[in-house]
Amino acid sequence: MSRPLRVAANYKTKDPAQIVLGYLANHGGMTLPELGKQLNISVPKVTVLVSELRNEGFVSDYGKIESSGGRKPNLYGVAPEAAYFIGVDVKQSHVTIGLLNLDKTLIVHSGALPYALANTLESRDALCMHIGAFIEGLSVSKDRIKGVGVNLSGRVNYLTGHSYSYFHFDDRPLSEIVEEKIGYPVFLENDTRAMAYGEFCLGAVEKEQNVLFLNLDYGIAVGILMDGKLYYGKSGYAGEFGHMPVFNNEHICRCGKKGCLETEAAGWALERMFREKIREGSSSLITQKIPDPDRITMDDIIEAAIADDVLAIELIAQLGDNLGRGIASLINVFNPELVILGGSLLATGDYIGLPIKTAINKYSLSLVNNDTRLVHSKLGEDAGLLGACLLVRNRFLGIHD
Repeated sequence: MSRPLRVAANYKTKDPAQIVLGYLANHGGMTLPELGKQLNISVPKVTVLVSELRNEGFVSDYGKIESSGGRKPNLYGVAPEAAYFIGVDVKQSHVTIGLLNLDKTLIVHSGALPYALANTLESRDALCMHIGAFIEGLSVSKDRIKGVGVNLSGRVNYLTGHSYSYFHFDDRPLSEIVEEKIGYPVFLENDTRAMAYGEFCLGAVEKEQNVLFLNLDYGIAVGILMDGKLYYGKSGYAGEFGHMPVFNNEHICRCGKKGCLETEAAGWALERMFREKIREGSSSLITQKIPDPDRITMDDIIEAAIADDVLAIELIAQLGDNLGRGIASLINVFNPELVILGGSLLATGDYIGLPIKTAINKYSLSLVNNDTRLVHSKLGEDAGLLGACLLVRNRFLGIHD
């Protein structure tokens, strides 16, 4: 190959070798005639392209396969160790980092690393230190790491690399700043969209192409897949489900407005509701360990619900009913094939799942709802991590989702 394989600057003008590599990466090994037929490229041309990719180490000859007659053809596929992609999933209290190879296998998982997400320089720099330490500890060849995907909640412009919810201290893209600190290309993505894409590629999605992924956590958001592709909207901020004006209340949302769905259906709202009940005299197992209501967190309430704490179960069921109403509206609007429920609140299982399902059945149009399958996340806590890795892999392969 006369030039090194690069990420396409424009998704519509791709290197032919990149097209071949992308197809092999997403469809598995195949023979040269099969590959040529699928890509509408002549066998002599595809032979040259595969040869170039083999010389660069991106493609391997898997050996001969059985055939009905004549010479046995060779099977070609990607070399898994030729390229690696790092995913960084940032949560309120921890960060998880992983390394994916070219064959979509997660080969290193950091586990939950303690971390406090805040809109401060110290928090941003701590995140960069976590990423740098993870890379430093890898045994793979560092020059084969092709990019780092970072998930953040809130408003993220994946095209420009700006975050408008965290670390927006100046006009420079956050991706550019992190890239300078760690020394690798960085791509920013909204955490819910990354989770949705992880589930689409490796999780709960089967053959469905029109999918909604609900991230139920401290905040709530929806990742939208239309015809198998992530939907971003005009400005890249589609999916702000939690900020639908649903309630007539006086609770100020984190966005600064009143009445948002999040004020009665998100993890931070659950904390507020729980603390109010404790101050009003309600009892809970949590107060035996944490007497100060202000120190009670969403994770504490989830843990208490799993331990059959009545107050925790009641409030989570109330949250589920509120969420179900909102999800019913989404089903009425989008008429999706599949709705996936994910995020930390799903750890409470049926305590939140059944009220959600009941409310969906009650408030959605039955003619629309009948065609929608409702499932829980298959990837769980790893959905965002895998989605981040896969989206960076797409950038390298020039695949636009």
